[in-house]
Amino acid sequence: MTTLGAVLRPQLPPERLRSVVRTAEESGLDELWLWEDCFLESGIATAAAALAWTERLRIGVGLLPVPLRNVALTAMEAATLHRLFPDRLTLAVGHGIQDWMAQAGAKAASPLTLLDEYTAALRALLRGERVTTEGRYVRLDGVALDWPPATAPPLLAGALGPRTLRLTGRVADGTVLDAHVGTEGVREALRIVGEGRAEAGRTGDHAVVSYVLTATGPGAPERLAAELEHEGISAVPDVAVAGDAQAVADAVRRRAEAGAGTVVLQPTADEPDPEGFVRFAAEEVRPLVG
Repeated sequence: MTTLGAVLRPQLPPERLRSVVRTAEESGLDELWLWEDCFLESGIATAAAALAWTERLRIGVGLLPVPLRNVALTAMEAATLHRLFPDRLTLAVGHGIQDWMAQAGAKAASPLTLLDEYTAALRALLRGERVTTEGRYVRLDGVALDWPPATAPPLLAGALGPRTLRLTGRVADGTVLDAHVGTEGVREALRIVGEGRAEAGRTGDHAVVSYVLTATGPGAPERLAAELEHEGISAVPDVAVAGDAQAVADAVRRRAEAGAGTVVLQPTADEPDPEGFVRFAAEEVRPLVG
């Protein structure tokens, strides 16, 4: 069965978080996804609040930009949340937007090397291992968590280009594909991820999360067209959907058929009714997806 989620974009101020989170919980949404975008809101702080305000809703953070975060600190934060709220959190890490990383004085000369070293160390720490490593970017000397998760959680990584996609197949437990990737792009991405998994001899499940730019209600086509133009992806086939619940459900099914296990509806940045968007996803689209 396809997992259906929605994004609460950080263009909303933090004080709007509780209302949207409570709506997601009460309407029966499968997952609510949060972003750690510069310089808007923290992914960990918002995830902690969202988990504390709910009882069953799963929260995804897609993604934490690794150049900004010491891996030991991320491991501590992740382990704390996983122990406080077992089986309700999905974390993804990634390169981050390079211009933002440069603004923060954290841009890496080799983002791929950093993500490789970081993901390996973070997964080991969350498994409860004592880690010593002297990499180009990640350096740990006998670091182990006193309170690791009771069960090692899956760790996802965001990817867009082929080298990063192959890396996520090698070192991560899943891949997050952003809203610039259309349905055929999902298929191609999974092919490349599969190459990475084969190189590493990895078997078993590999989670795939696909974002779909979505608009519904009055002015939906115009809002979506403006967003696509702003993002420079107007020419990408089947990258977005505007319309009623049936149109959106059909788009979700196409992503699922392409290989996405989780499909996350991403509203436009100027979505006029975030609570209504979440309710629409849960109450109108979810029953049509199956």
